[in-house]
Amino acid sequence: MSALFTKETQSIFWNNNKSAIQRMLDYDYVINREKPSVAAIVAPTADSKFDKFFYGPDEIMIPLFKNTVEAAKAFPKADVLLNFASFRTAYDVTMEAIELKQFKTIMVTAEGIPERLARRMNVTARAKGVTVIGPATVGGIAPGAFKIANVGGTIENIVSSKLHRAGSCGLVTRSGGLFNELSNIIAINADGISEGVAIGGDRFVGSVFIDNLLRMEQNPAVKYMVLLGEVGGTEEYKVIEAVKSGKIKKPIIAWCIGTIAEHFSSGVQFGHAGASANADAETAVAKNKAMAEAGIYVPASFNDLPLKINEVYSKLKAEGVIGEISEPELRAIPKTRRSKNFICTISDDRGDEATYAGYPISSVATPETGMGIGDVIALLWFKKRYPKWATDFIETVIKTVADHGPAVSGAHNAKVTARAGKSVVESLVTGLLTIGPRFGGAIDGAAQYFKYAHDHNMTPAEFLEYMKKEGVPIPGIGHRIKSLRNPDLRVSGLKKYAAEYFPATPLLDYALDVEQLTTSKKDNLILNVDGTIGILMVDMWRALGYSEDEINEFVQSGTLNAFFIAGRTIGFIGHVLDEKRLAMPMYRHPFDDILYDVQMADEL
Repeated sequence: MSALFTKETQSIFWNNNKSAIQRMLDYDYVINREKPSVAAIVAPTADSKFDKFFYGPDEIMIPLFKNTVEAAKAFPKADVLLNFASFRTAYDVTMEAIELKQFKTIMVTAEGIPERLARRMNVTARAKGVTVIGPATVGGIAPGAFKIANVGGTIENIVSSKLHRAGSCGLVTRSGGLFNELSNIIAINADGISEGVAIGGDRFVGSVFIDNLLRMEQNPAVKYMVLLGEVGGTEEYKVIEAVKSGKIKKPIIAWCIGTIAEHFSSGVQFGHAGASANADAETAVAKNKAMAEAGIYVPASFNDLPLKINEVYSKLKAEGVIGEISEPELRAIPKTRRSKNFICTISDDRGDEATYAGYPISSVATPETGMGIGDVIALLWFKKRYPKWATDFIETVIKTVADHGPAVSGAHNAKVTARAGKSVVESLVTGLLTIGPRFGGAIDGAAQYFKYAHDHNMTPAEFLEYMKKEGVPIPGIGHRIKSLRNPDLRVSGLKKYAAEYFPATPLLDYALDVEQLTTSKKDNLILNVDGTIGILMVDMWRALGYSEDEINEFVQSGTLNAFFIAGRTIGFIGHVLDEKRLAMPMYRHPFDDILYDVQMADEL
């Protein structure tokens, strides 16, 4: 792999560090990325499903997940994990991500991970071919393509340091703060960097200097490299050997900071955990001397580093190795941005024509489109284009539940309200308000309980015993009039349709086994129309590839009841219009249909 990141690279961000994520998105917008670089966020303690961020002047929604497994499954092309977990959990998060075999690069920002765990983490990552940046790092950047979190600082600093587009230099440092400083130095004295990585300040880091320099050697966009080491460790000697053996042929400019340590009488621990010399070879002076002897460009002091960078850059440019770099057009981040109060993910009316889940209304509405009400419901309720067998089933359900006569509570209330002179809207709402646990609720309940029993491998007998202990009548079982000898033709029609068109009906098959037991006790304890609808909806969603968690969410959110509401709305309006057409007077219930039992009130 010659380039660590590209303009198509997407990441999963572990821990909802909002300021760091927003900086990444601002960078994406400025450099004209087509897709934001953060695909998802893992936030184990979050209650919501998404968080809002700005992408230029507009807001976007980034989904939140409880764990890395779910996020990776939802975004299989995201191959970078930005691990912002604390040092207590960063190891576990990284090890889990390595085993997923999806992530090519994992950045670990935490410092202070126990060295025993850090070494095990790094060995495992190397064996699996995963590049670990860190621990204790700010990350890295591929200018004009992808940047990790806070690298480069503000947008203004990024542009002034030429980190908005690719230059010619490959930069590798330990220090994150000096990474930003060196990026600016290279921008002033050359044409900027092509790729840069701060490998991290802990003693044991994942990818070391040589790993990154060998990759940059293979990257044709990198023409020369800058290495900033420090006192402590021997990683620089691996680079020296690579230069001597010819594995690295491109020019390297290098300096190890910490030369002042030789002036102290005792060992000094510098800022990083790894910045402490335990042998003469680990001193900055010794390493600088060895690198210079190997042919690496080493300045006389850190203050001379900018001159050395300019010297090498000018030489390569004169030789034609480095050409001119054109400046891309950048987008500006608005000075003021306002968060939106409402979110809509199903339709958009801002263009010439409103859309249903991306489909223009004209492509859905008229008969020649071949789409029906079932298609519109699939688009607006589920944001999916369902196959015809599923949309036809939805329409069958709507037609089946549209009306059940004037005596049911909803229709009765709608009629009474209409006779009081109220409008169609007011009368309809009165009828709809009766829909709930006792009227229409069996659809939700049947789906919930039958699915629970089926998911837990209960036998029909065990299910009946379970419901008995729960003290809950089995939703979807039983009818006041219909029985085995007098079947409900609506149920027969639904079962016939499912048998002919559904790929499979495991939950319906299970429910029919339950029905055999219940009808052996009483022949009207049949699977009724509400139960059949709820159960077949679950079978439909399973056949369409929804996960069990998604189906459970549909059931819990009242989606099944929504089908009953949509259907009954047709019938209720019919009854309201019937009352209006007949000009029926105000309704008053007859006395002889009321049991009056009014006692004299007790005096207190």
